[in-house]
Amino acid sequence: MEQKSTIVRLDNRGLSPPEPMMRILGALENLAADGMLIAQMDREPIFLFAELHDRGYRYTCDPDGSGGYLLEVTHQ
Repeated sequence: MEQKSTIVRLDNRGLSPPEPMMRILGALENLAADGMLIAQMDREPIFLFAELHDRGYRYTCDPDGSGGYLLEVTHQ
């Protein structure tokens, strides 16, 4: 049986919308119940926030100090 990682990291820098959003939503399908997804982003993924809320995820998205954003997503 495949063991799922507790932390999933995605580097979405350099990707054009909607690819970062699609990668994040795809990765969340396999996220363990106690897992966390961490994604580096070039821009704030404002259209993703409603999707995360509707699917029952908790998230934070803060500037990362390099001009991008760091998104952290967990199950509620």
